[in-house]
Formats: sequence, structure tokens, C-alpha cells
Amino acid sequence: MASQSQGIQQLLQAEKRAAEKISDARKRKNKRLKQAKEEAQAEIEQYRLQREKDFKTKEDAALGSHGSYSTEVDKGTVQKMHVIYESFQKNKEVVLKSLLTLICDIDPKIHANFRVSG
Repeated sequence: MASQSQGIQQLLQAEKRAAEKISDARKRKNKRLKQAKEEAQAEIEQYRLQREKDFKTKEDAALGSHGSYSTEVDKGTVQKMHVIYESFQKNKEVVLKSLLTLICDIDPKIHANFRVSG
């Protein structure tokens, strides 16, 4: 009976060691999975950054000439607006006097088609 009890004790200890090994193996497996996932995320981020850089380079190449036209148009627009503003400043007094003269200096005349009835 003592040998049976000793055999059961050995089986229990063996089962306990096996459970510990399985637990350790699961922990290592989870750790490796987590590490692999982090490495994959890092690779994905690096790939995404590289693709964005390539896209930006191609976009700049494609829009480079268009961008310079836009700058030239903007400069021309600013110059034209400056000329218009200067013309406005120079001519506003003359136009204002002309308008006031037309409005205030009224020369009343009888219309040519007016007939006095009666």
C-alpha cells in the first residue's frame, strides 16, 4: 500500500510539473505572438511611411509645374488689384464731383411733347 501511495505521489508530482511546463509554454507562445504582432505593426508603419513619401514625391513632381503657374497667376492678380486701387484713388474725386454736379445742378425745362390743355 505504501508503494501505491508513493506511485500516486509521483504521478501527482509529474502531473504538476507537466502543468507548469504547459503553462510556461503558453506564456512563451503568447509572448512570441505579442512580439510578432509588434514587429508586424512596426513593419506596417514603416511601409506606410515609405509609401506616403513616394506619393508625396510623385505628387510634387506632377504638381511642381502647376504650382509655379499658380504662383505667377497670384502675382499677376495682386499687381492688377494694385493698379485698380491706384486708379480708384486717383479718380474718385473727379467721379464724385461729376455725380454731384449731375444730381444737384438741375436745369428745369419743359419737355418738347408737353401740351397745355385748356
